[in-house]
Amino acid sequence: MSKTIAFIPVRGGSKSIPLKNIKEFCGKPLVYWNIKALEDTPSIDKIIIATDSVEIEDAVKSFGFKKTEIYKRSVENSQDTSSTESVMLEYLNQSGSDNDDVFLLVQATSPLTQTKDFSSALEVYNNSDYDSLLTGVRFKRFFWNEDGTSKNYDYQNRPRRQDFQGEFLENGAFYINKIGNVLKYKNRLSGKIGLFEMEEFTSFEIDEPDDWVIAEQLMKRHILQPQKPETKIKLFLTDVDGVLTDAGMYYSENGDELKKFNTHDGMGFDILRQNNIKTGIVTSEVTQIVERRAKKLKVDYLYQGKREGGKLEAALEICAKEGISIKEVAYIGDDINCFNLLSEVGFAACPQDALDKIKSITNIQIMTLKGGEGCVREFIEKIISR
Repeated sequence: MSKTIAFIPVRGGSKSIPLKNIKEFCGKPLVYWNIKALEDTPSIDKIIIATDSVEIEDAVKSFGFKKTEIYKRSVENSQDTSSTESVMLEYLNQSGSDNDDVFLLVQATSPLTQTKDFSSALEVYNNSDYDSLLTGVRFKRFFWNEDGTSKNYDYQNRPRRQDFQGEFLENGAFYINKIGNVLKYKNRLSGKIGLFEMEEFTSFEIDEPDDWVIAEQLMKRHILQPQKPETKIKLFLTDVDGVLTDAGMYYSENGDELKKFNTHDGMGFDILRQNNIKTGIVTSEVTQIVERRAKKLKVDYLYQGKREGGKLEAALEICAKEGISIKEVAYIGDDINCFNLLSEVGFAACPQDALDKIKSITNIQIMTLKGGEGCVREFIEKIISR
């Protein structure tokens, strides 16, 4: 039985944006978005990341995806002048894949591609007589030739945009073909070519630094939906170091430890009380500073000295006392010892400068502010606005 293989070439030597394939894009490495969309596509059997970079390899492995494998491309096919076809052919000539296997070439620089795009395009391809297929968008712009004549419309009868068919613009998101065709014609496309139309905002590819900013805004507007808790939040919990504080370790001349808190976060706790939401602090450290801060914030629960699994245990203990579910809890944390609790609560968040592993948690809300800069207040306002 034939398989469907997705192939993403990601070189480490990008000139315009160094290591752009793992540069943070909307809170995660750029290449993450296409891999995640492919992992969630049921008809995809295997995902190959072809790279020459140890940094990219380590980043991809850290995602922990099940279908994804690393292919170490040769030095010869990792140069500035190397073509995408060259690394495709290199992999296919040694992979032992069947000629009838379906092959998707996916571009990491098109992170706006979604699972629905891969699934729908594969359905079209598998139920048609196309030999290969490419993606694009309907580009409704009026073009002119250099000699002053209109190219794709009659300027004397200028059509309304909604009545204008426009032109099909290749967006470079992905291509579909059979492995046998790729090997025979040494090209991503061959034979009878089908066109799969995607949403207009997907026409944007990342090549230059300015593209990055625009693409992130498109991603946030069209794809990333704010996480909505399945149930009403009844308990708010937070970590301390790196969340309520900037994670800095300050000492006085007498050797006293100091911590820097943000007053905006303090007002957030008042807002929670006004909305009848219980509050708590769960932290790894045991200090009088935190005890005094908790008292001033009037939190309902304070658990200190809770590391790794201890934080989840503390939260479950509070849930039992309150008679609520862990899914009715919101929690914001930043470090590895917060991972278990963040993975279980109904509404999870982390500061902008949290560890990458924390940012990779499914459906976590990544704040725009860093720890100690008001990220807790930012998260609280998201909770209240739901």
